[in-house]
Amino acid sequence: YLVLAVAAIQGGALAVEGAARQAARVAILAGNRAAADTAVDRVVRVTLADYGIKSAAASVAVDCEVDCAEPGSRVHVSVTARVTLPLVPDFLSLDQIGSVPIEASATQTVSRFARSDR
Repeated sequence: YLVLAVAAIQGGALAVEGAARQAARVAILAGNRAAADTAVDRVVRVTLADYGIKSAAASVAVDCEVDCAEPGSRVHVSVTARVTLPLVPDFLSLDQIGSVPIEASATQTVSRFARSDR
């Protein structure tokens, strides 16, 4: 059981880290805050689904220093998800007790050559 539990946690860590990294990348390419939020939400859902993690069990936070599209500004994305341990039943909310919270963050800098009028 220990091997299964560690494998589930490791898979969750890879999923959350990958989701944060890709979300930061698409956020700097989006052009404005509304487009960035939509793109980040889509990327996180797809990435977590690839690893079998429910997107409802995840939360995303996007922070921009000044403006998400301004050349040289930094975009910081933090993703938190809960990974359910194997063989934990869903009834009586045991899946909440038998889960591990995992968080990852990534920061990307908008290229200094990027146009700010996107």
